[in-house]
Amino acid sequence: MQSLGMIENWPVSTAAAAVVRADGAVVGTHGPTDHRFALASVTKLLAAYAALVAYEEGAVELDEPAGPEGSTVRHLLAHTSGLAFDEHRVMSAPGTRRLYSNAGFEVLGDHIAKATDIPFGEYLRQAVLEPLGMTATALEGEGSPAKDGVSTVDDLVRFAAEVQAPRLLDARTVAAAMTVTYPGLKGVLPGYGHQNPNDWGLGFEIRDSKAPHWTGSSSSPRTFGHFGQAGTFLWIDPDAGAACVALTDRPFGPWAVEVWPPFTDAVLGEL
Repeated sequence: MQSLGMIENWPVSTAAAAVVRADGAVVGTHGPTDHRFALASVTKLLAAYAALVAYEEGAVELDEPAGPEGSTVRHLLAHTSGLAFDEHRVMSAPGTRRLYSNAGFEVLGDHIAKATDIPFGEYLRQAVLEPLGMTATALEGEGSPAKDGVSTVDDLVRFAAEVQAPRLLDARTVAAAMTVTYPGLKGVLPGYGHQNPNDWGLGFEIRDSKAPHWTGSSSSPRTFGHFGQAGTFLWIDPDAGAACVALTDRPFGPWAVEVWPPFTDAVLGEL
């Protein structure tokens, strides 16, 4: 895909990208797809998938208490627990605001670790990474489930293919994860300001009508995924029947706001 070559013009030292269809076919790659990058918040997609495996295994229930009083596993996954962005401090009642929260995902990781008696990084490896052959991906040591993952484009293509055609989870569970949870809540999308509504599923951000946004103007409202402050993103557009992964070694900033949407539009134009 010629559009993937656009990453050569990004103001970064190293970048890699790939596109994978719903049938698992990789239709294009560019750059060092085996290079390990810090994922930042793209880590949350992997952590959420592990949480959903824990749910299907019966280790946790989505509506069991977790986090602040009145909060549940579902609230933590959907950024509606009321916890602050990067502090274990309650800012609102559960289910009333979309407060994007790294702290919430850290509480989620601790909750699953206690429920399974397995450190969360190891549970993630056993539940998701190893079955998908993601050998270059890890959440090292006591790393945060919100932001401390490392991976490659090659590995994330495997994950994106799994989400589009689930083997580790029931397809109905994945469909629920990409469906708006607690609809109509306002909130701030980091890097893009206040959104009304700021729709989210179970760990997956949902594009809907958000503007501005890190995906493209031609991305369908059903597009879901995540971007990270490490200059990384993974989106899946069900209407296009494909997913795109792009990883870089430059922190997110105005450069990404400028180049990511036209890149996504060019990719979708080739599908």
